[in-house]
Amino acid sequence: MAKLSLFARRRRRVRTALKANSGGRLRLSVHRSGRHIYAQIIDDAAGRTVAAASTLVKGEKSIGATTDAAAKVGKDIAEKAKAAGVTAVVFDRGGFLFHGRVKALADAAREGGLEF
Repeated sequence: MAKLSLFARRRRRVRTALKANSGGRLRLSVHRSGRHIYAQIIDDAAGRTVAAASTLVKGEKSIGATTDAAAKVGKDIAEKAKAAGVTAVVFDRGGFLFHGRVKALADAAREGGLEF
């Protein structure tokens, strides 16, 4: 078996713990790149995305990769989740550490009404 990077090991550890403790709730998955941040609510049982939001907006100027932008994405995903009838999720940070932009997105999603 090939040696996994630290990021891949963290991702595997987080996802394994989520699957064991999710209780059938939907998953709020976060991906962070150098330029953008993405969030989506995934129904793993049905294999579909219920809602998605990101800083990447087609046809408009990008709002950048800042904690303020991440907070805006968190509020957007919470609004879209409410519209889809989702109130409780499990937070999947992937292999990303829970600070900076990831934390800002999570805090804004909680303020927007999502429970996790």
